[in-house]
Amino acid sequence: MGAAELRNYERELAQFQLRLGVAAIAVLVAFALLAGRFFLLQVVQHEVYRAKAEDNRISIVPVPPNRGLIVDRNGMVIARNYSGYTLEIFPRRVEDLERTIDELSELIEIQPRDRARFRKLLVETRNAESLPIRTRLSDEEVAKFAANRYRYEGVEIKARLFRQYPHGDIASHVIGYMGRVTQADQERLEAEGAYANYRGSDYIGKAGVEASYEDELHGTTGFEQVEIDAAGRGIRTLSRTASLPGNDVTLTLDIRLQQVAEIAFGERRGALVAIEPSSGGVLALVSKPGFDPNQFVDGIDPQYWAELNNSPDKPLNNRAISGLYPPGSTFKPFMALAALQLGKRTPRSTIVDPGYFVFGERRFRDSKPGGHGVVDLHKSIVVSSDVYYYQLANDMGIDAIAGFMRHFGFGARSGIDLQGEAAGVLPSPEWKTKRFRRPADQRWYPGETISIGIGQGYNAYTPIQLALATATLANGGAMYKPRLVSHVDRARSGERRYVEPELTHKAPLRAEHVEFVKRAMAGVNKEGTGARAFAGAQYTSGGKTGTAQVIAIKQNEKYEESKVAERLRDHSLFIAFAPVESPRIALAVVVENGGFGARTAAPIARTVLDYFLLGKVPPGMQAAPEDEDAEQEGND
Repeated sequence: MGAAELRNYERELAQFQLRLGVAAIAVLVAFALLAGRFFLLQVVQHEVYRAKAEDNRISIVPVPPNRGLIVDRNGMVIARNYSGYTLEIFPRRVEDLERTIDELSELIEIQPRDRARFRKLLVETRNAESLPIRTRLSDEEVAKFAANRYRYEGVEIKARLFRQYPHGDIASHVIGYMGRVTQADQERLEAEGAYANYRGSDYIGKAGVEASYEDELHGTTGFEQVEIDAAGRGIRTLSRTASLPGNDVTLTLDIRLQQVAEIAFGERRGALVAIEPSSGGVLALVSKPGFDPNQFVDGIDPQYWAELNNSPDKPLNNRAISGLYPPGSTFKPFMALAALQLGKRTPRSTIVDPGYFVFGERRFRDSKPGGHGVVDLHKSIVVSSDVYYYQLANDMGIDAIAGFMRHFGFGARSGIDLQGEAAGVLPSPEWKTKRFRRPADQRWYPGETISIGIGQGYNAYTPIQLALATATLANGGAMYKPRLVSHVDRARSGERRYVEPELTHKAPLRAEHVEFVKRAMAGVNKEGTGARAFAGAQYTSGGKTGTAQVIAIKQNEKYEESKVAERLRDHSLFIAFAPVESPRIALAVVVENGGFGARTAAPIARTVLDYFLLGKVPPGMQAAPEDEDAEQEGND
C-alpha cells in the first residue's frame, strides 16, 4: 500500500516537472517573440513608424489661392475678392445634424434660407469636408461662438475669401458666377489632372468669364504643415508653402458702355452685342433680363434659384450668344451685297414694287400697303422694300444665298470666349436634309427661298452673329474672332500676355460694292427707316432696321399688334456701325416682342452710339458705377 502511494507520487512529480518545463519553454518562446517584435518595431522599422507618428502629429493643410481680378478695358474692377468668416459644419464629425443646427441657432442667428441652402449643398457636394451653415459672420458672432466652441463638436469658424461683383447684375452674363465644387466638377478636374490644385478650394467658375478663364483666375494652391492635438485641432504651424494668386484678367468690355446699354433696354427682354470691327474686341454684351452673380457667392438661396429657373423670361439664358432669332430686314444689306458680288443686280437695277410679289399661287406681301413704287438697290435698303428682296431671292436661288452668307459667319459659331454659344441656322437644301427625317419634309421648295430673302423662313441667328456680320461688312470683309479678354497679367512673373486679334476670314468682296452698301445703310439713318431714331446725330452712322415674325400670319390676314399676345408679337431688330468713314463700333440689337425695329431697337442703338462716340450719358445714369477700391488697387 505504501509502496503504491510512493510510486504515484513520483509519477505525479514527473508529470509536474514536465508541465513546468513546457510552460517555461512557452514563456521563453513568448518572450523571444516579444523581443523579436520589439526589435523589429524599434530598430528595423523605426523610421517607418516614426514617419507614421509624425503624420499623426502633423497635418498638411491646403492654402487656397487668391482668385485673380476681372477688370474692364479702362481698369474698372468688375470682379474682386473680400475676406469673411463662415460657420462651418463637418458632417462626418457630427452625429445629429439637425440637433446641432438647432443648438447653434440658439447662439447665432440661422434663418430658414440658411438651413435650406445647407441641405442643398449637402446633397450636391457629398464629399465636402465641411459646409457653411452661416456666412459673413460679424465680429460679435465670431467672438460669441469662440467662447462656446467646446460645446459643438464638428463645428468650426473658418476665414474664407468670397467673390464680389460691385456692379450687381450689370454684365452678369459676361462675368458669369462662382459656385460650389460639385461631384461632377471633381470628376472633370481629376480627368484633367487638375484636382490637386483645388484642395481646399470650395468654389469654381460656373459661367461667363469666370468659367472660360478659370485656369487663369484660380491660381496655385499652397500648403501648411500644422501640428495638431489629439482632437485634431491645430497647435502651431511648422512650415508654409505660399499659394500663388490667380492672374488678373482685363476685358475688352467697357463697363460704362455696358451700363448705358442695359439702362436703354429698361425692363425689355432681348440682347445687344457691340464689337470693335478692327479687332473683334467685344465692347458690350447684353442679355436681358440678367441676374445678380453676388447671390451665388456663398451658396445660392434655393428660393432665388427656383425663381431664376422657373421665370418665363429665362434670366439665366445668355440670349446674346444662344438666343436664336430671324434677322428680318437686317438681312437685306447682305442680300444686296450678294446681288452685286454675284452679278445679279447693278446699283441701277430697278423694279416696280406694287406692295406684293406673286410666286405661283401665293402672294407675298410688303410691309407697306401699296408698295414703294420704282425701287433701285440703294432705295431698297433705305426704305426696306420686301418686294425687291422677294424677287432677288428668287433670282439668286437658295444655294447662292447660303454660299455667300457663310462669308459673314451666319450659321456658324463665332468662337467667342464664352461657353454655350449656339450655331444658328443658315438654311440650305443640305441643312434641310439633315434637319428632317421624313423624305417629304427634306425637299427644298422654291417658295421657301422667297422668305429667306427678307430674313424670315428658316433663318435663325444669334445676336453675336448679327453683330459679327455687321462688323465684317463695316470692315470691308475682314472678320475678326470676337473676344472678351484683352490681356492677362500673370501674378508670378508680372508678365502681361495679350490676346491678339485673330483674323479668321477675309471675304472676297469688291471695295466699291462694300462702299455702296455702307452708303445705303447710312441713308437708312438719314432719310430711311432709322431717320427718326437718329435725327440730329452729331456723327455719321450706317444702320438697318428689322422686324421678325414670331408667329406666321395667314396670306390674307393682316397683322395687328394690339390683338396679339405680348410674347407672340414681332421681334424688333437693328444693326449699325459708326462712324461711316472709319467704323470704330458695330452692333446688333434684338428686342423680343418689341415690334417695329425703328420704334424699339433703333433708339437703343442710338443711345449706345451717343455714349460711345460722344460720351453722352442717358437719363437714369447720373454717375459712374461705384468702385471703392479702384484707386487702391418707322417700318422696315
